[in-house]
Amino acid sequence: MDRFVMRTILYAGLMTMALLLHPGVSGGDDHSHRQAAETLLLVLGVDKSLPQIATHMLDNQLKQHPQLTPQREVLQRFLTTYFTWESVKEDTISAYTHEFTEQELKQLTAFYKTPLGRKASDKLPKLAFVAAEIGLNHVQEHQAELRQMIEAEQHKK
Repeated sequence: MDRFVMRTILYAGLMTMALLLHPGVSGGDDHSHRQAAETLLLVLGVDKSLPQIATHMLDNQLKQHPQLTPQREVLQRFLTTYFTWESVKEDTISAYTHEFTEQELKQLTAFYKTPLGRKASDKLPKLAFVAAEIGLNHVQEHQAELRQMIEAEQHKK
């Protein structure tokens, strides 16, 4: 179970990064800049989407590890406690202010208030998660090959 919890925490962190971090240009960290970042994140609905993401992650983990299904409630409580907007808010705002200028954040906010922006906000997190799952599944399909490569490398030494 410890391995599952650690993997869940890792996935939570990866999902947070996938959903919240985007490349951009560095900027300052003053109050109005932080406010612009928070406004964008709220327009994106990040504060409301984290519980759904946690539930989706847990569902996927339980599909891969059905023996943990009896602990679903405990795992859900854990994620509900530690994967919340309040717990990631300040670090997420800092990440955004580091990557985007205040003006860029305001432009992004304006875009995400448009119909296309709302559609992108709705679809892109799911697509990022799907892409992560595809990548994870692809890597898992080749685990035996990785083991062979590691063993071959160990035998060289």
